[in-house]
This record gives sequence, C-alpha cells and structure tokens, in this order.
Amino acid sequence: MLGAHLIEHLHTKNIPVRALYRSAVPEKLAAAAEWVPGDILDVISLTEAMQGISEVYHCAGFVSFSPKHKADLYKINVEGTANVVNACLDAGVKKLLHVSSVAALGKIKTGLTTDEKMIWTEEDSNSEYGKSKYLGEMEVWRGIGEGLPAVIINPSIIFGHHGDWEKGSMAIFKTVYKEFPYYSTGTTGFVDADDIARAAVMLMDSDIESQRFIVSAENRTYQDLFFMIADAFGKKRPHKMVTPFMASVVWRLKKLTSLFTGKDPMITKETAATALAVVNFDNGKLLKALPAFTYTPLEDSVKRIAEKVKR
Repeated sequence: MLGAHLIEHLHTKNIPVRALYRSAVPEKLAAAAEWVPGDILDVISLTEAMQGISEVYHCAGFVSFSPKHKADLYKINVEGTANVVNACLDAGVKKLLHVSSVAALGKIKTGLTTDEKMIWTEEDSNSEYGKSKYLGEMEVWRGIGEGLPAVIINPSIIFGHHGDWEKGSMAIFKTVYKEFPYYSTGTTGFVDADDIARAAVMLMDSDIESQRFIVSAENRTYQDLFFMIADAFGKKRPHKMVTPFMASVVWRLKKLTSLFTGKDPMITKETAATALAVVNFDNGKLLKALPAFTYTPLEDSVKRIAEKVKR
C-alpha cells in the first residue's frame, strides 16, 4: 500500500522510479515506474535493480501478529532489510529512506506520550513484529556506520486508497462498511499513506540523515475512527463498546477457531490489547524538521479513501 502511494507521488513530481515487483506489475501503476522483477530476499535481483540508482525507498515488509508467522517476520523484516542495506552500499547509493514502524519503539507505555527517544529493550518488547522491525532498524544503523546516508521513519497505523481492505489496517474499513456493531475506546496514532509519501520524499530531498522520525497525523480513539468511516460510507455507526473481558474472550476464541480453519485469526492477544490501550505519539520532531510539511486531517483522509475504495 505505502509503496503504491509513494510511486504515485514520485510520478506526479516527474521523478523516474525503478520499482520491484514479485508476481505481477500493479495494473494502475504500470506506467508510473520502470518495473523489474525482484525480491528483497533475492540478493542477485536486488544487486541488479540497484545499478544506476541514487536514492532508495525501502517500503517492503511483513506485518503479522500470528505466532505461526514468526520466522517470516524475521526473514523479511530483518534479513530482507540487511540485503537492501548491503545492496545500497555496494551500489554507492546516495541515500536510503527506511520505512520502519512505531512498533519498533518498543512496548508503548499506556497514558504516556511516545517520541523518538524511546529506547527498545527485550523486556519492553510487545510483539514479535515490533522486535523484527526494531532489528531491521539496527541493520540500517549498521549501514549508516559503514558510510550509507540514511533516514528512518516510524509510521503509526496507515490508511490509503491503494490498500487492500481484505487485510491489514484497511480491513477496518471493510469491517465498518459491513456495519460491525462493536467499537473500542483505545487511542492510537493514525496517518494517511499520502502524507507518509510526501514526508518521505521531503526527507529524501533534504540533508537530514542518521535520524528517525515518527510519522503520525493524529491521536484518536478507535471509536472516533469507526464513526468517521461509518459516516463516510453512509453506514450505521458501531454501537456496542468492547470491554477488556470481552476482548480477552474474543482473542482466545479466534485463536481456537484458527486451529481448525488454518486461517490467521482476525484478532490476536496483541491486537486485542492494542485496541484497548491509550497511546499517544508525538509528531513534533518531523514537523520541526520539515516546516513546509502539514498533515491531512484524519476526517478528510477517511472521506477520500472511503470514496475511492467503494467504487
């Protein structure tokens, strides 16, 4: 999703792009880039793709909170990032922008505002996904130590019209569209993929390097978000609040169901806890570093995305 928004943004700025694809070129973006087959786990394809490239945006990654995907998380988010860093060093790339996650900041402290100074520790690890993204960042810092100019961004929950609403954060849109009756009162950060793309290009064009930036437009409750999405679709708002006890029962039932179906559970222990936690992110560092950058109001983002995905 984020890669698609980034390519779209770069194309509008007439910046030539070479992009990797694994199985098929995205039809809507076919003319927006020079597409080459490749994979971040395939060192040879990465090495070939980097030839003649001066700037690299590393958006590829794997998101899962299911225990059965633990090996894939580390293979893709850590080893894959190491391969990207090594390829950049070998090709003499002038700058790398690495897309990490707020999950790499460690276990978010409920009720406290989180900023870039937060230090990840093994004891504070809140998920295997978060740990894999943290270790991926360490590969970028290793590259920086070896002479690669790079900058890291840590987005919060991302929404975008290029997203597949069958999975990931965009599944929230589908859930609300189908008039799912429940909502939670937890708070977290949300950001438009278009905003991340603009911020990424501005950071790439700047002389900023060897830093990380939280990219998050607004801290809002899930209730607020669900109501916005329902209103944008003209659907009935969720009307039943999820309690901690209810959440604990549901994730256990979903885990049990997944054992029989073989499908990933829609709700896990980690996502259930996240939906109830009150988490606030400080986005001030990025705004200070990029004075010309502004975030899109969340309501405007939701309306635009809802309009595009329901077509």
